[in-house]
Amino acid sequence: MMQIVSPLALRVGCEFVHEAGTATPAVILVRAEEREHQVMSENWSVDPPTPHHDYRDLYGNSCRRLTFAPGKTTLRYDAVVHVPPGPADTDWFAREVPVADLPDDTLLFTLPSRLCLSDRLSDQSWQLFGHLQPGWSRVQAICDWVYGNIRFAYGTSLPQTTSADVVDAGTGVCRDFAQVAISFCRALNIPARYAFGYLPDIGIPLTDAPMDFCAWFEAYLGDRWYTFDPRNNQRRIGHVTIARGRDALDVAMVTTYGDVRLETMTVWADRND
Repeated sequence: MMQIVSPLALRVGCEFVHEAGTATPAVILVRAEEREHQVMSENWSVDPPTPHHDYRDLYGNSCRRLTFAPGKTTLRYDAVVHVPPGPADTDWFAREVPVADLPDDTLLFTLPSRLCLSDRLSDQSWQLFGHLQPGWSRVQAICDWVYGNIRFAYGTSLPQTTSADVVDAGTGVCRDFAQVAISFCRALNIPARYAFGYLPDIGIPLTDAPMDFCAWFEAYLGDRWYTFDPRNNQRRIGHVTIARGRDALDVAMVTTYGDVRLETMTVWADRND
């Protein structure tokens, strides 16, 4: 008899409060990616009410455009999403693909980007990982190194901090862990792309830290993209992707074009029992 595995229901979302000096255009990236997740319900609200429209960016991410009115604006997104109940897929037999055989749309993710300086870290990457068996185990070795050599600490990096800066400093946040691992992978000609979204604390010890967005990366092995998380360095349950790009600059949650200050941000991701 075939066993039917029920999906895991998660409630995810966020609320931002911004203060704008003048009417300010903005692009918002907070929506659960509906093309790969089963989004059961979702609700947007903006106070004061603000006209908007949605579009897909260069990387296929779902973006919302609006203009913040002068003064205070509260933007809220709330969704119930069904995801697989198990950890992110693992395949220790997944192989690296020779560059000549890579799909055309993966080549962009073998190149350096503004925050993922694979050219700067190339020599170090080959010294650390060049002798290892190509494939899944080498990408996992990169995650092991990042997890073991970069200390997680809030407030230790800025939006313009590069992967090379993080390696030199030895500290960073989840964004930085992902970008260091991406840089090492790209230096070895393994396509790697930055991803961020919601990640509930399922199957791990609970902490007092407030919920936040989470960053991870995806490496192209065999014939598909796989999720890797060097910040936690374990196969986590419940990744809900919002967006992907070359690095964090491609997928800022809120991009504003003018005088705007973020006053508060709240994020939630948990079981929807």
